[in-house]
Amino acid sequence: MAWQRKILRVDLTNGTCKSEPLNMEWAMQYLGQRGLATKYLTEEISPTVEPLSPENKLIMATGPLTGTMASTGGRYSVITKGPLTGAVACSNSGGFIGAEIKSAGWDMFIFEGKAPQPMYLYVENDKAQLLPADFLWGKSVWETDTLLHQKHQDPLLRIAAIGQSAENGCLFASVINDLHRAAGRSGVGTVMGSKNLKAVAVRGTLGVGNIRNPKGFMKSVVAGKQVLAENAVTGQGLPAYGTQVLMNVINEMGALPTRNWREVQFEGAGKISGEAMCEPRATDGKANLVTNAACFGCTIACGRISRIDQEHFSVKNSPKYWGASGGLEYEAAWALGGDTGVDDLDAVTYANYLCNEYGMDSISFGATVAAAMELFEDGVITTADTDGIELRFGNAEALCQIAEQTGKGEGFGKEIAQGSKRLCDKYKRPDLSMTVKGQEFPAYDARGIQGMGLTYATSNRGACHLRSYTVASEVLGIPEKTDPLVAEGKPGLVKAFQDLTAVVDSSGLCVFTTFAWTMDDIQPQIDTACEGNWSVEKLAEAGERIWNLERKFNLDAGFTAKDDTLPERVLKTPANAGPAKGRVSELGAMLPEYYELRGWTPQGEPTQETLERLGL
Repeated sequence: MAWQRKILRVDLTNGTCKSEPLNMEWAMQYLGQRGLATKYLTEEISPTVEPLSPENKLIMATGPLTGTMASTGGRYSVITKGPLTGAVACSNSGGFIGAEIKSAGWDMFIFEGKAPQPMYLYVENDKAQLLPADFLWGKSVWETDTLLHQKHQDPLLRIAAIGQSAENGCLFASVINDLHRAAGRSGVGTVMGSKNLKAVAVRGTLGVGNIRNPKGFMKSVVAGKQVLAENAVTGQGLPAYGTQVLMNVINEMGALPTRNWREVQFEGAGKISGEAMCEPRATDGKANLVTNAACFGCTIACGRISRIDQEHFSVKNSPKYWGASGGLEYEAAWALGGDTGVDDLDAVTYANYLCNEYGMDSISFGATVAAAMELFEDGVITTADTDGIELRFGNAEALCQIAEQTGKGEGFGKEIAQGSKRLCDKYKRPDLSMTVKGQEFPAYDARGIQGMGLTYATSNRGACHLRSYTVASEVLGIPEKTDPLVAEGKPGLVKAFQDLTAVVDSSGLCVFTTFAWTMDDIQPQIDTACEGNWSVEKLAEAGERIWNLERKFNLDAGFTAKDDTLPERVLKTPANAGPAKGRVSELGAMLPEYYELRGWTPQGEPTQETLERLGL
């Protein structure tokens, strides 16, 4: 069965915690985590609810394979209506708290209302209580983690918390668990802060049982781990360099967005790459990378643990940053580095530390700073606006200064904290905001990787690479190689990736397994663990159902086909270098076919036939 069959409903307004049975009828349709929690969300809130109002809800959800022996089975997601976008939000995170929630006997926590004063949720197996968090309010994620461990005197307590950025209304605030793992995007932390919920602390000792076919499950899990170990990406590249293995690869193919997407190759990419992280510094002879790290149950271990040179300007007078902490992933290194034109590896690492410490999405933060830098260089804003900070591309000191201001909600950081769409709208340069549905682009240029343009435009949570990672096919040749410069065939590819990813995100597994695994590797693990006869066909339909449920929520919230678009810079300004030189995104050629394959009208709305077929 794998599900614990139990959810915790937390009424923050009245201070109560109540156990409810999991809706197993819904579980048979939506599996768990992203899919099942989105079903709960869409049943319980209005699509037009104000995201930061008490009427919005916040759900922390695990999947049926979370906490099991399946490789990477440590994922959980935070689901709500996002304040950055106004769309459905689902942010996925690794670390250890997802497995801890399951081991405590719960499938998900549903938070509703708003606490009259700061509170935190403490869960020890079936005991759950809301406790005062006045001593935590105003503290960083790291300080909160330390204080809660000290208070409860349990080193194995797992904690998810928000930092000062969420308390101050930063629209891309994250929920950070285990110090440096993030449910990062769309402002899920902002919603948590709006509810006066500072943290969730969990200790579970019950374990995860209820496996339908234990012997069959163990056999499929062992086979899956073997596939991961023998794959060049999951067995070699990711353990050695993490996702940063992509920095030089994407740059060479002319698809690394640079200086707010004005260019497609960054001359400093090699200095902030995965390879650079492993090389001893000239200053102190030590490498930025200390070791790799794994989340719960993971046999890939793509995580980075880094250390900054103690004499670097960013930390020279701040000993608290001298220790090892969560290092750069590719997306963060790009957003804080290539997009801002900064090639100082330790400065980019420091900015990433601050994103973890204050609880901010490093992608949206870096991309918004990049937009601000272009506003600055165009003379739209000056040092009079930025409190004296020279926000020029390549200015490492400015990057570090504005990261601290944004985290604390001070100075021009208050403007950055609203995201690039609102920032650029305020200064009457909306063309400089590289967003879809209000959410900033990740690290792949849609002119050089055509499938990613369609992925961004149609993503239900705003611009996102993890909803349909066609880079796997278009760049790495997984499961088969497609030409990144060609639009033909990409609508079908994007739809297939979107539906598969919805299943993976709902299972409790990590999407990075799909560098090696196909549905034929995933299906036996789900089917042997869970009741319900989960065939490949049933899983594919579940993925399609989840995607359409999210789409329907967004349409009811007021989004239309007009929101399935890209900034003019990507649609009309050709790439300036590399293999894609002279090309733009061919979104217009792909979108109608995509709608048709989805069973949607030309206006991007699911037809009645599609809704009935999927039980929506």
